[in-house]
Amino acid sequence: MSFSSSSAITSQYHLRERVGEFVSTTRVSGWVIDAMRASEQITVRVLKHDGAEYRRWHARLARQERSLIVLEAAFEFDVHHHLLGDIRRGTRTIEYYWLDRWYNVFQFLEDDGTTRLYYCNVNTPPTLENNTLNYIDLDIDILVQPDFSYQVLDVEEFEANARRYGYSEEVKTKAHTAVTDLMSMLGTHQFPFWEDTLTSSVSSVVNRS
Repeated sequence: MSFSSSSAITSQYHLRERVGEFVSTTRVSGWVIDAMRASEQITVRVLKHDGAEYRRWHARLARQERSLIVLEAAFEFDVHHHLLGDIRRGTRTIEYYWLDRWYNVFQFLEDDGTTRLYYCNVNTPPTLENNTLNYIDLDIDILVQPDFSYQVLDVEEFEANARRYGYSEEVKTKAHTAVTDLMSMLGTHQFPFWEDTLTSSVSSVVNRS
């Protein structure tokens, strides 16, 4: 997911230099989250293919269960997105991450707790350590309406970056498989895509899976 911000931040912290190297060093066994507790603050960092940070925000840990991590967050400033429109400061999201999957899902909430939309991001499996969640964005997104109609976005950008930066065959295969998996989840309304998602509290959503 890409939102406009005041400036890009060049990270001093790197998860290797290349996507391929990141994949080979991702740790899944144990998931490095045993000591975490609900309500802890998590810093989410989105990285480019070379490890440079281009977005970060703060969230609250709502749930952890094996590889699943659910965070609750709110936009810290007003944002305009070319597809999502104006997103006001304070807009709440529920963010679903899996430490062994190549995608995440953001559920945007209206003020009354109903679902405004879902936004799915294709990315390398995230790491979570020292209360910081890091992942490399792989360009492809899926915009999902409340009725579960959807658009697959930015495939051309992914293909261009794959050529430009030399994504490995494994990365390209995993990314396209992630899109297929998400479309299957949408078609069968698997978690977290519920038909009757109405929530004023994140706990009422995340405890249903």
